[in-house]
Amino acid sequence: MRKLTEEEFKATTVPRPARLDTDEAPPFDFWPYFDAIPPADFEGHDFSDGDVPYGWTMTGTPYQHVLIQCETPDVFLVLVLDLEERAVAGHHLLDLNQVYGLA
Repeated sequence: MRKLTEEEFKATTVPRPARLDTDEAPPFDFWPYFDAIPPADFEGHDFSDGDVPYGWTMTGTPYQHVLIQCETPDVFLVLVLDLEERAVAGHHLLDLNQVYGLA
């Protein structure tokens, strides 16, 4: 399981991603990857509910981001899916409270 650095994560994003419909089926089963992530990578957050409120296609790239919500508002575990390889490229803890100063 590959925890992406901030720079690696940003390299998989685009300025205007396309939001996925919440009813859209995932391109492949990413839950085995999620289940194998070391608990330390969650940095004390609980993602065990497996709630996926958002998914984004990074238009013009092979990447799709799946955001798994935790108990803390605006904190997500992002799984970066590589659609060409049909594999999870890595994961990143996205704390929008820190990124945008929401807290």
